[in-house]
Amino acid sequence: MRITQGCFSFLPDLTDDQIRAQVQYCIDKGWAVNIEYTDDPHPRNTFWEMWDLPMFDVKDAAGVMLELNACRKAHADRTYIRLSGFDSSHGWESVRISFIVNRPKEEPGFRLVRQEGPGRQQIYTTQAYAVDRPEGQRY
Repeated sequence: MRITQGCFSFLPDLTDDQIRAQVQYCIDKGWAVNIEYTDDPHPRNTFWEMWDLPMFDVKDAAGVMLELNACRKAHADRTYIRLSGFDSSHGWESVRISFIVNRPKEEPGFRLVRQEGPGRQQIYTTQAYAVDRPEGQRY
């Protein structure tokens, strides 16, 4: 199963050159770039772990790519890593772009859980296969 979240989710994984081009686009727009990672990519899990602080003053995509590669090296092939661009031109931070830049070699996916409610009501939820194991041992 392939997790699809954020921009470009319908495309194959971006190459480093394509990621660098998107990062430079964010920088040219004046957006702060942020790197986050998780081992639980459930669609409702919007709060991923931050890798360092958002990069507000970076003027070249090479600095972001250096941090991205350090995050990849620290977490190897067991986590999802996403890059986000934040726009503060309105006086508050708004996510303008967000996309996955790294994923585990094996993605366990989700299962659909159905529960019967009162009457004939059906309640559906999704549950990640990864959460059956403790954090740090999911991949």
